[in-house]
Amino acid sequence: MNVKEARELAQKSMSKNRFQHTLGVVEMARKLAGLNAIELEKTLLAAYLHDLAKEVPLERQVELAREWGLLKYPEDETAPYVLHGPLAAYWLEKEKGLSPEIGAAIAHHTLGVPGMSRLEMLIYSADLVEPNRDFPEVDKLREALYDDLEKGTLACMEHTLNYLKQTKQIIHPLTLITYEDLKRRI
Repeated sequence: MNVKEARELAQKSMSKNRFQHTLGVVEMARKLAGLNAIELEKTLLAAYLHDLAKEVPLERQVELAREWGLLKYPEDETAPYVLHGPLAAYWLEKEKGLSPEIGAAIAHHTLGVPGMSRLEMLIYSADLVEPNRDFPEVDKLREALYDDLEKGTLACMEHTLNYLKQTKQIIHPLTLITYEDLKRRI
């Protein structure tokens, strides 16, 4: 799959609002790839495809995740909004021949994963701080990412954890494990 095909698939599969978000992720990912010498084609493929399964009804996401063996934690079913990344990655790898490296960036863009690659960090962070996002700390997070991808990603994870705590939402154990791993690595 090339970048043009990925863009077309995303545009065809997503609502207008979801595609606008995706274009914002592409823009931020392109900038971060340039600052960090990360291969642009891989970056753009992951950015265009990261939310491909986001608008699949949650009940169907759980069914597919069960069928494809992607349910790893109880929270995957109690908070199924985290499944869209692994679902998209699995489908794209099996049906479209997408590389496992790009698949990993898509699969882990919501929760992270211990030992995150630079591409995984880039997509995780670009999703949070893309230009259409507007929350009090977003400019500070963008600047942190421009300065240092790893430290900026850690700041993005801290922001997400604080937000989940403040809004009393479920914190997935994989996010906590990833956060602790990234803290140790930096």
